[in-house]
Amino acid sequence: MSRVGFIFPGQGAQYVGMGQELAERYPQARQVFEEAGDSLGFDLGRMCFEGPEEVLRETVNTQPAILATSVACLAVLREHGVAADALAGLSLGEYAALVAAGALSFSEAIGLVRRRGRYMQEAVPAGQGAMAAVIGLARPDVERACREAAEAGVVEPANFNCPGQTVIAGETQAVEKAVALARVMGAAKAVKLAVSGPFHCRLLRPAGERLAADLGLVEVKEARVPVVANVSADYVRAPEDIRRSLIDQVSRPVLWEDSIRRMRADGVDTFVEVGPGKTLSGFLKRIAPETRALNVEDGNSLEKFLDYWGEVC
Repeated sequence: MSRVGFIFPGQGAQYVGMGQELAERYPQARQVFEEAGDSLGFDLGRMCFEGPEEVLRETVNTQPAILATSVACLAVLREHGVAADALAGLSLGEYAALVAAGALSFSEAIGLVRRRGRYMQEAVPAGQGAMAAVIGLARPDVERACREAAEAGVVEPANFNCPGQTVIAGETQAVEKAVALARVMGAAKAVKLAVSGPFHCRLLRPAGERLAADLGLVEVKEARVPVVANVSADYVRAPEDIRRSLIDQVSRPVLWEDSIRRMRADGVDTFVEVGPGKTLSGFLKRIAPETRALNVEDGNSLEKFLDYWGEVC
C-alpha cells in the first residue's frame, strides 16, 4: 500500500480561474470559498475565478486566494475518501498543510495569511529588496556567492527548492551582486524575480514579529497528521512548535528539498500536489524521481488522480 503525502503550493502558483471548476461541481469546494468570503468580508472566490490578474497578484490577496483554492481541492479529495499519511507546504502552503492536519481552522488561517501577506509586503520599502533564482549551481556555491556579496548588503538563500534550484533574497544591490557572482561561478541561469519583497530572509523579521502577535490570539491544536515544517525539514505536531515554525518561516529559508527527502525517508512514495499549478510536482521530479507525482487542481487532474487511486486501493 502506498504511503501518501499531500503537498501544498506557495505564492506564485496563482492564476485567474483557479478553483472555479471544482467550486461549480462540488458543494464542498464552493463552501470553502464562501467561508473565506465570510471571514475576509469580500468575495475571494470571485477574485480567484475572475481576477483581474493584477489584483490577484498582490501579496495581500495572493496568499488567501491560494490557501482557499488549496483547501477547496482538499475538501473534494476528502469527499472521495482520500487521506494523507504526511503533509507539507511550500512557504504559504504550510498553512494549508496545517489546516489539513486539523491544527488550524480554515476560518482563522484565511485571516492569518491575509495579514501575513500585508506584513510581508510592508516589511521592506518597495524597490529596496529583491529575490533571484539561481539555476544549475550547487547549494554550497550559492551560499558562498551570498557570503561574498554580503559586503553590498543583506543577501541570503531563501528557498532550497530542489537540486540545482535555489532562490536568494535580500537588499537589491546585494542580490544583484550575488547574481553576478553566481554567473561567474557557473550557474546555468541567475535572474531576478518579479516579486513584491525579499521573502524568507532576515529583512522580514519585523513581519514575523507582527505575525507572532496574531498567532498568539489564534487557537492552534495538536496536528492529527504529521506536518513537515519549512524551517527545520522535520515534523511539528505540538501547538507551540507550530507557532514558532510559522513565525520563523517568514524570515528563514524554506528547506523544501530537505522536507521532501524527510517524507521520502519515512516511506512516502506518492505525492499529491493539492492546489493550483504543478510547480511542486516539477521539484519532486528533481528531488525524488522514483516517486509518483500527481496533482489536483481542476476536474481533469482530479479524474486522473481518482483513476490512479482506484487502482491502488
